[in-house]
Amino acid sequence: MAPHRRRHQVRCLISGASAGSVIFAAAVLILLLLALLSFLAPPLLDHPSFPSYGHQSRVGRHSLILNVGGSLLQDLWGSKISKYFYGCSNASSKFPTAQDVTHSKRFLMIATSGGLNQQRTGITDAVVAARILNATLVVPKLDQKSFWKDSSNFTEIFDVDWFISSLSKDVKIIKELPKRGGKAFASPQTMRVPRKCTPRCYQNRVLPVLLKRHVVQLTKFDYRLANKLDTDLQKLRCRVNYHALKFTHPIQAMGDLLIERMRMRSHHFIALHLRFEPDMLAFSGCYYGGGEKERKELGAIRKRWKTLHITNPEKERRHGKCPLTPEEVGLMLRALGFGRDVHLYVASGEVYGGEETLAPLKALFPNIHSKETLASAEELAPFSRFSSRMAALDFIVCDGSDVFVTNNNGNMARMLAGRRRYFGHKRTIRPNAKKLYSLFLGRANMTWEAFAARVKTHQKGFMGDPKEVRPGRGEFHENPSPCICEAPEAQLLLPHSPQKRRREAGKIKVEIPVAVAEPAEEEPEPLNLDYEEMEGQAAPLNGTLVEEDDEDELLTRAGYIDLEERFSD
Repeated sequence: MAPHRRRHQVRCLISGASAGSVIFAAAVLILLLLALLSFLAPPLLDHPSFPSYGHQSRVGRHSLILNVGGSLLQDLWGSKISKYFYGCSNASSKFPTAQDVTHSKRFLMIATSGGLNQQRTGITDAVVAARILNATLVVPKLDQKSFWKDSSNFTEIFDVDWFISSLSKDVKIIKELPKRGGKAFASPQTMRVPRKCTPRCYQNRVLPVLLKRHVVQLTKFDYRLANKLDTDLQKLRCRVNYHALKFTHPIQAMGDLLIERMRMRSHHFIALHLRFEPDMLAFSGCYYGGGEKERKELGAIRKRWKTLHITNPEKERRHGKCPLTPEEVGLMLRALGFGRDVHLYVASGEVYGGEETLAPLKALFPNIHSKETLASAEELAPFSRFSSRMAALDFIVCDGSDVFVTNNNGNMARMLAGRRRYFGHKRTIRPNAKKLYSLFLGRANMTWEAFAARVKTHQKGFMGDPKEVRPGRGEFHENPSPCICEAPEAQLLLPHSPQKRRREAGKIKVEIPVAVAEPAEEEPEPLNLDYEEMEGQAAPLNGTLVEEDDEDELLTRAGYIDLEERFSD
């Protein structure tokens, strides 16, 4: 009997070993299968966990509070503390009136440059330059010769009478040069000042000529005034930009009508400045995965400008210097919490790739509109032949939107960001392109929830909240901090304010050292498409006063100046 039992035990051991091997082999097989499925996983847009197609969104016309990395991300449609911040640009009692400081024999003429928003910066700075020189300003001439080829003059874009009257205490402005002894002034001395010219620069370079000739015309006048000025001059900039420069009634009325029609479709809406035109992409030197066809098409456009240096598209994208694709913009917005039923107003020219490129964005946000879909051809006829007037309509709608999303850091983006800060810190989102790039690269290997959480983390500090950018940082028109005041209550609500820390410390009766925390994210880094970057390539302008006769030679050497007119608006 004993031998029989031993044989039975051996059979049991062999049977047990075989079962363990089978289980181990099955586990290995499952792991291999999971790895294969991960490798073959579809892009995030098609990921099963992606909350889009045919599903009601969690966030639509209503507000949402999101928890991002353990900290509170404010209401998507606006910051809860924005009501404690307001524009304040009145002159101080130490700022003399124009009547007290203007010299009767000094007249400053200005020729602006570029598209609508670039010219707007020039007009704003022209008023301040006239004040620095104690001169009478002649209504600026708009650029009618550059790429934009818009024949509109100042009075066809802006309300000139309001412009003159609203600034009458600050600078004397006239519509045209007066006659002297019944005769017109001789041709004005034309000259150009360096970029970011300081008040002393104007007094040293322009004033002596003005005293001698009495009339000076400054050409290519865009960003020709220093970014940092004394507070009263900065506040004058704000009075010009945010109060004196009003569009003509026909333009404003049409813009208001477009906003009204957006409001009829949805209580809240997003305005998106897409900037994905063929020329923009060619100029940026970026590559978007379109293969040899894309390289040939954009390369052919790029050859038009001999001064453009060869770029590394991968490096440009990695450093956050390329506009996001329409799909990437849509993914970012959905990840932030904006739902499928949100309505988008798209301000854009011809999109590279047409409907095929826009299709993923439309899948994410089916309710997409533009001025061409909101208004009839007859309604747009008075504006459609003029690029500046069409740009003005987009400006009005973007300014009136609940949320403005910019896809580059050109003039329109900067001007609107500053304006929206001044008028109540309306939500303004700028993609943190540098951080989002690596996230988009790996999007197929993560769940939607993980992707969305990281987008929210990366976008912290890029949402247009109060105090998001330190005072004095960035370009003034984008961050007009000297013109923004805050109520005392604001310091008790800001997350890192000393006052809030003191209050919280007082509640628990323990003295805690006060320290202001640094922002979690770095401050926005401009895309490689603005004037500052190109100014570095055009060094001959710095420190050189240029006579009009030398303009063609200088532009041949400086190259980038004409390009900025085309792409920075």
